[in-house]
Amino acid sequence: MTRFLVRRLLTAVLTLFAVSVLSFLMFFGLPRDPVSGMCPKNCNAERLERVREELGLRDPLPEQYANYMKGIVTGRDLGSSQGGRCDAPCLGYSYVNSEAVTDTMARVLPVTLSIVIPAAVLWLVLGVGLGMISALRRGTVLDRVAIGFSLAGASMQLYFVGAVLLLVFTYNLRITPTPGYTSIFDNPVKWASGLVLAWVSLAFLFSAIYARLSRAQMLETLSEDFVRTARAKGLAKPTVYGRHALRAAITPVVTIAGLDVGSALGGTVITETTFGIQGLGRTAVDAVKAGDLPTIMATVLISAVFIVVANIVVDLLYAAIDPRVRLR
Repeated sequence: MTRFLVRRLLTAVLTLFAVSVLSFLMFFGLPRDPVSGMCPKNCNAERLERVREELGLRDPLPEQYANYMKGIVTGRDLGSSQGGRCDAPCLGYSYVNSEAVTDTMARVLPVTLSIVIPAAVLWLVLGVGLGMISALRRGTVLDRVAIGFSLAGASMQLYFVGAVLLLVFTYNLRITPTPGYTSIFDNPVKWASGLVLAWVSLAFLFSAIYARLSRAQMLETLSEDFVRTARAKGLAKPTVYGRHALRAAITPVVTIAGLDVGSALGGTVITETTFGIQGLGRTAVDAVKAGDLPTIMATVLISAVFIVVANIVVDLLYAAIDPRVRLR
């Protein structure tokens, strides 16, 4: 296990290093002036020159990259006009938002986490549950209902489902408040009520995929020899289906779930835009529109971290779920 973790952590560091180099070269290495896009429209020539000096754009490109990464690890001095010292991890300064990028990320990351994590729990429980029931009741009414649910979810788009939920539950029935974010530590009830429609939208669409995948995997596993042996031994159905069959069938589901959750944590752009919530995804889109390169760079790195971590967690879960898998 220790060797596996060390190897995966080294791979993760190399992956993040490659992502940081490529994104930095793409944003700051092209033959153009990045300052003219990221500085507000009221910037005069003097301020543009000061921004170039503060970003170190006069330095060689390798030195610029080294200074940027050093700022993430040790912090950096943004100057008195930008708030002084920026402690690690410092992701630079946004001249568009007039604040440290770290402050922006600290504000929007909890929003995205609050959307994705509860929604992921819902879509996994609902999707895997439906898939298992459908496989165990193959050919019955429950199976047909589950298949119909899966087809409906797979055929719809999130912005359509979100708009319907808003129209019905917020504007017509007035059961839920207008979507918004409140910290769970300030008011848990308001936190949940403001995000419940986003959770339901994501859970409905994603659970459809997981229901179909779980059903297919469960049907395949039920025909395996070890399941027939467990039945022949007279084991109880919950033991056969839950302890033996489900654990073997759920491995591909865990793989897809890790990728989906990691990608979603990198920014649920459509969800945040549909419900008017400012999270990481919507912040990234706004940064692209405004040419805010420090913020774009930060969102790329944070998204990469989420995906890398999600893959490591998936690999660790393999051995816990399926005893046939051994970490090497």
